[in-house]
Amino acid sequence: MSRFQVLSDAQWSLIEGMLPKRTGRKGRPFSDARTMVEAIVYRYRCGIAWRDLPEVFGPWQTVWTWHHRMAKAGTWDQVHAKLTAAADAAGLVDWSLSVDSTIARAHQHATNTTRLTGGWIELHESGDRAA
Repeated sequence: MSRFQVLSDAQWSLIEGMLPKRTGRKGRPFSDARTMVEAIVYRYRCGIAWRDLPEVFGPWQTVWTWHHRMAKAGTWDQVHAKLTAAADAAGLVDWSLSVDSTIARAHQHATNTTRLTGGWIELHESGDRAA
């Protein structure tokens, strides 16, 4: 197992059927789906930029294109749903929630709304109300 391989064979077998396959059309050679998924997982796990992917995965542009097309097609949502369902069936998911009710107030100048904070306008308006 290479240090760049992040998915086990069991993990790969769960998602292999949902990924793009060769169409048989002539043209540019089809990239290996496992290598592309490994590269995408490696990139997110390490927190690196696309351009910093190791050369073992091939051109970073190819990996980005795979990721972008799969995201647009909803493939990642299907993969996530299947893996979550499998983990839940195995009892590996704890569905308890923790809700934080902390309020973080921003300073009045941190917003882009106008706020009257006193001065002659409010004094003038309060004088009209008194009359």
